[in-house]
Amino acid sequence: QVPLVESGGGLVQPGGSLRLSCAASGLTFRRRAMAWFRQAPGKEREFVASMWWSTGGTRHADSVKGRFTMSRNNAKDTVYLQMDNLKPEDTGVYYCAADDTIILSSIGDARQYDYWGQGTQVTVSS
Repeated sequence: QVPLVESGGGLVQPGGSLRLSCAASGLTFRRRAMAWFRQAPGKEREFVASMWWSTGGTRHADSVKGRFTMSRNNAKDTVYLQMDNLKPEDTGVYYCAADDTIILSSIGDARQYDYWGQGTQVTVSS
């Protein structure tokens, strides 16, 4: 079973909104954190948002603060990334990640995550 499955990507005009979902029912361990990362063509994967699982506390990258919000639905075992006021520079493949041993100070480091989804494409263009 695939541990993480993203959905919700697509093509949207600048200023528009999308909500990404990451179904985590395939995870078989007690997670410490989940996060969203994105990767634009020719660029490294970058941190977007994270959630420390035990507290539900979230962090968002400065580039998306005030526009993106990470949340979760425990009953559905799903995390979301609500993206508003999208800009062309938000274009990329968005990945959901989870880990069971990560420490809080490394929550924004993609190298610390062992479990990844397949990614969903987000394109912001007029």
